[in-house]
Amino acid sequence: MTAPGLGGLGTAVWRDVAIMAEAVKAADTSLGEDVMARLAAIESSVSFGTHDDIEIAQVARLTTVTAQDGDSLHRLIMDLHKLLNGLAATHADEVIAGAHVCGLLPQDRPAVEAFMAGLKKTEGLRFGHPGLATTAVRTGERLTIQNDIGETDAHVVVIAVEAGAVTVTYSDVHLPRAKFFVGLFRGFDVQWGGLERKSVAGLAEGGVFYLITGRFATESRESRHAFLDAIGSSLVFLIDWNKARKVLRGWVSKNDAVQILDWAARHRFGHRGFLELGGADLLSAAVRHAVPARIGFGEQLDRALGREAAADFLKSVLRVSAETLLAGGSERLARDRIEADLVRRLQRVEVALLAIVIRQAGLAREIGAAVASFIAARRDHCPYDCAALVKNARHIEEKADRIATEARSEIHRLNADSRIVSLVNLAEDAIDELEQAAFIASLVPTELASELLDPLDALCAAVVSGAEAAAVGAAAAVEVPDGHRADSEDALAATVRLIDAEHAADAAERRVTAQILTGAFEQNTALSVIELARALERATDRLAGFGHVLREHVLSDLAA
Repeated sequence: MTAPGLGGLGTAVWRDVAIMAEAVKAADTSLGEDVMARLAAIESSVSFGTHDDIEIAQVARLTTVTAQDGDSLHRLIMDLHKLLNGLAATHADEVIAGAHVCGLLPQDRPAVEAFMAGLKKTEGLRFGHPGLATTAVRTGERLTIQNDIGETDAHVVVIAVEAGAVTVTYSDVHLPRAKFFVGLFRGFDVQWGGLERKSVAGLAEGGVFYLITGRFATESRESRHAFLDAIGSSLVFLIDWNKARKVLRGWVSKNDAVQILDWAARHRFGHRGFLELGGADLLSAAVRHAVPARIGFGEQLDRALGREAAADFLKSVLRVSAETLLAGGSERLARDRIEADLVRRLQRVEVALLAIVIRQAGLAREIGAAVASFIAARRDHCPYDCAALVKNARHIEEKADRIATEARSEIHRLNADSRIVSLVNLAEDAIDELEQAAFIASLVPTELASELLDPLDALCAAVVSGAEAAAVGAAAAVEVPDGHRADSEDALAATVRLIDAEHAADAAERRVTAQILTGAFEQNTALSVIELARALERATDRLAGFGHVLREHVLSDLAA
């Protein structure tokens, strides 16, 4: 492989590594001689630095090593960095806001203080995890600030502060976390270099790590310090990031897991508190104690709560974990808060399903009111568009069928309260009966005796009243889980209205039957009127059944 200037680059690399080794030797002769010997052995094994050609095998010798291959230049540089960081901390000129510094000029202090101010804003969120040690040195025309983040290989950030720009060099064994790091600075106009894939043995993820560089150009002292503050405050959110991501991926999708961690970082809660309280065990215990019948083992939360609600719940878990630990609260307190929150969210899922039931009741009322309007037109000898009545009723019934089908699928998916399935089914049955009533009404003769119109009018009134009571009762039941006593009373009162409507419809239907069987009506009049009355009465029967199930649901919520 040939590259212009490769020889000069190699010469400079060996010179810089030798300077690092000599610095170590100046502090510890024995240790320094060891690293100098390692450097000499590596240098003698490759031709890097003598000309612009190099063999691919020699590139591997410089940059990567397996357990059988021995040492490498990259491994030596990493070890030298650790040794020099330790020396810098041990032999620091002074400590500025917690950073060990060497050779700083007076103008460097504000930059270091800005970085450390950001770090201290969030440092408490690591909850005892090692890391975040900071060193700073002046080298030539630049101030260099380095932080070890979580004290793991290939996971460091080096910040160079020069006139007119701040340059960030960040390395990470996890590509998603490297991308996450970049995203934390979306509020700054940073020019990022492409992620560069590196390889060295002994690291996580198969020995691969990634290097990225960002340059924030600014002449403003305030902007520079704001960026340094942002870097410092972001680092705690990188500790154990991949561990938290893996835990969250067991409950939501990969993308949602990353978005949740991004939210937690931006809102200054982080994920370390969550992991400190158990992580996966914390979530499993919440499900096991709060809703064991609703969420199966290994089932993702977004199936039980819906995607948005599941992500919102996990954000709440991270927030509660951090807040509890920061306030000195117990693990038991955090667990109780999380379990209670999960129960409330599952109840909200049922609230959404009850909203479907309310919509169904509204559709039932719409058809009942249309039939009532038809009866009123017959009483007043007014023309009425029977074809439109049938068409509209059919359209409503088809819409109600689609709603019921979707609701049943959602209830099954969420493993929701079986009583809600019954409410959906009974409301759908009532609408089916009313659609049939509208069809029969269109066949009723134009002229009807008042002794038939009166009980039919009463039947329509019972249907409309029952549908309204069903809607009001379901709406009140929505608020019962929140402990609103007045709403529970309203819901139970609505169930009584449904029973009353059914009784009124029974009486009216018997009046129609008695009139037909004792009167002298034409066959088509007798058959159409009695079938209309029975269809309306069956609708109120279904609504009465709806009332019984609603009462059980409300009483169950009150008992809980």
